[in-house]
Amino acid sequence: MSEGNDAMGEGANALGRLADFLPYQLSITSNAVSSLIAGRYRARFGLRITEWRVMAVLGDVGAATQRELAEATVMDKVAVNRACRVLEDRGLVERRPNSLDGRSHMLVLTDEGRAVHGEVMPLARESEAEIFAVLSEEEQAQLRGLLRQLFDQASPRAAKRPATRK
Repeated sequence: MSEGNDAMGEGANALGRLADFLPYQLSITSNAVSSLIAGRYRARFGLRITEWRVMAVLGDVGAATQRELAEATVMDKVAVNRACRVLEDRGLVERRPNSLDGRSHMLVLTDEGRAVHGEVMPLARESEAEIFAVLSEEEQAQLRGLLRQLFDQASPRAAKRPATRK
């Protein structure tokens, strides 16, 4: 029986613990940060995370199709569709004809949507600053750069290019 326990122990050590697994660490950190910030704007503006992400992208780019929103937010098409419908129903987003493709629509923030965006962004940035307060400015910049590198390596575009060695 001791032999089996040793084998399991060695296997567990060889495979590592879940808590040390990068995707798990990124996921739980992302969920914790998103939940903290989302709780603040949900209470004040009644927005869910998916709805705010759509609004944030539209605030940055001005207008986008649902497909572009799904790509920009790295969210499922169904989640983006649902968020867009909620935002439309609330009068925060409107659909406009897409002059480049008659089969799709462009989504844009309404005046009310821009006003809410203008109030949420400072709140989100304030929350971000609170979270980042444990890191120096240099560490913050380093973390942002490292996350960008990891995203670029893991994004669908990375799968299409040959692997590089360092």
